[in-house]
Amino acid sequence: MERKRVADWFGFYAPRYCALTVISGVIIRIILLLMPMTEINFGFFQFIRLFVLGAVNDIAFSAIGVIPAFILYSGMADRKYEKPWCWIIDALLGALTFYVVCFNDITDEYGSVVPTLANALLLLLLVCFNIKLFLPKVRPNWRKATIYGTMVMYALFVVLLNIIGEPVFWDEFGVRYNFIAVDYLVYTNEVIGNIVESYPMVPVTLGVLGGAALIVWLMCLGRDVAQSGIESGKKWLMHLALVCVCALAGTAWLHWGYRNLTTKDMFLTQLQENGDWDFVEAFMSNELDYSQFYPLIPEAEADAIQKEMCHQDADGIQHISDSTAVQKKNIVLITVESLSASFLSAYGETRGITPNLDRILEESLCFDNLFATGNRTVRGLEAVTLCIPPSSGESIVKRPDNGGLFTTGGVLRDNGYSTTYIYGGDSYFDNMRAFFGGNGYDIHDKGSYDKNQMLFDNIWGTCDEDSYREALALLDGKSESGQPFFAHIMTISNHRPYTYPEGRIEYEGNPMSRAAAVKYTDYAIGKFLEDARTKPWFDNTVFVIMADHCASSAGKTSLPLEGYHIPAMIYAPGFVEPQHVSKVCSQIDVMPTLFSLLGFSYDSQFYGQDILADDFKERAFMATYQDLGYYSDGILTVLSPVRQVRQYKVTPNGDWTWTEEQTEKPEQAVSTIAQALYQKANLAFSKNK
Repeated sequence: MERKRVADWFGFYAPRYCALTVISGVIIRIILLLMPMTEINFGFFQFIRLFVLGAVNDIAFSAIGVIPAFILYSGMADRKYEKPWCWIIDALLGALTFYVVCFNDITDEYGSVVPTLANALLLLLLVCFNIKLFLPKVRPNWRKATIYGTMVMYALFVVLLNIIGEPVFWDEFGVRYNFIAVDYLVYTNEVIGNIVESYPMVPVTLGVLGGAALIVWLMCLGRDVAQSGIESGKKWLMHLALVCVCALAGTAWLHWGYRNLTTKDMFLTQLQENGDWDFVEAFMSNELDYSQFYPLIPEAEADAIQKEMCHQDADGIQHISDSTAVQKKNIVLITVESLSASFLSAYGETRGITPNLDRILEESLCFDNLFATGNRTVRGLEAVTLCIPPSSGESIVKRPDNGGLFTTGGVLRDNGYSTTYIYGGDSYFDNMRAFFGGNGYDIHDKGSYDKNQMLFDNIWGTCDEDSYREALALLDGKSESGQPFFAHIMTISNHRPYTYPEGRIEYEGNPMSRAAAVKYTDYAIGKFLEDARTKPWFDNTVFVIMADHCASSAGKTSLPLEGYHIPAMIYAPGFVEPQHVSKVCSQIDVMPTLFSLLGFSYDSQFYGQDILADDFKERAFMATYQDLGYYSDGILTVLSPVRQVRQYKVTPNGDWTWTEEQTEKPEQAVSTIAQALYQKANLAFSKNK
């Protein structure tokens, strides 16, 4: 029988790993191209570009990806078990493990499961090292298991999980991995639980593990790579030099290409990129220095534009004085998870999945052309609480030192209101607890709920009915005090895994679909208002219902208007006359408009304005984490790193969709206003920090 050829493991593995990365990249791009949301508006040469440039990007990332394998390869030598090195290594590992387990260290600052993982990893390294130190006979088989295990993990994470994970993320958000994926790593409990509840994880796990093992078996067929030891020091140095050069070159190429090889077609740009590198870019650019990455205009010019647009005096204050008597009605603000305007019949839905909201809309003051500021819940919370344009990088809700700001809650407390934030999940998520608590709100989250009355919960938290029941009980108590109340309720149920109590709705089709969850969300809102109508405080209460963001923001451009179009309505029978307002407006304008309806007089620092005012300037703000959009006068201006300005002529199609065509030459007046408002808002918060 022919003896297997012995191969130097790293020299054998590295090029095959590179090939695997390219093959998986091709498969992923084909899958993404075939997905329903992908709009293909490019020709033959763009397809060639997509796959050729995509392969180059995949090769460049694989040059970085071999670094962990090389580190492992470098540690396989038996020389580390010789005296005195073995005792030095053992003592250092023991001391480090003792320190991390017994004392507060840097991993504790990250919270979540990071400290637990760090403790477990160091304990494992210490135990394994001592086993191999005192039982030398186990070393050959240990090395064999380590090598094959490493190859299986690479095949699993680099090939199979990417082939599964990237299409799932693309289907949800219409892009490769971005800041959302980075955020999800922080909240591992919620995210892993969400995955477990959404997908059949046992067969999926067994399938990907089996697939990874098969890939490794095929790679190693005819070679006994696990029995090969480390080559000479000279060979190791050659490998080290090659790894360093390739990794540096790959990093430089990907960093440059990410910024300079973009196209006018968002889908083409996304498809040619490497998803893993997109994740790295998102992780590294969590917060963007506005003055470094965005176009600036002279401060005096920006200041003048801001004051004119926001009706502010020299001190940056808008003095709002209402001659009518103030009406301190109770306020209930419901921000509904992922409720695109397109789910409502008035905006094109034909399945009738929101009968309650359809009815409420016609009985409300509603804003037909209102746009969300972002594509995450924290953006919506930022918009209705701070009433400012979206920030570059991470939302202010997620940033440190975000307490003591000028907020809608602060205006209400100055007018004698109590302010409460109600959330069915753990308010630790997305830094809600720190943000709302630091700005004077009482917080009532899942931990405060009556456990004996909970109807249903999943990994994100309780169902909407539970939140509304808790809210009703809480508001009953507050109304008895005679103090006007403001309650901000953030819903959960219209979020993957789309699960909710049984028997509430009838839905033909998959009950764990987005449409079914929307129908349950609508049911819960209808029941809440029906129950509230029986309360003595109902007639003296204004209800504001709007989405936090759309269900999806995917589109041909980075900021497709239909991906930010949300319903927003002010409902108060007998007080607010039903009306459809067609003005283009923003999520940041809703609360200032409500304050005007109530006759509040106050000194405002908001960028948001009263939509119903005669001098209201129609415009909307919308953003991803990096692209900042300003929609006004039929033009969408997009500010991007590094100091890029793009403009699109926007044409309404008549069916609540919009066509965006990039212009060759930006309209300077609109562009300058966009730059001024974003510049002032972003730099002001940086100074507050």
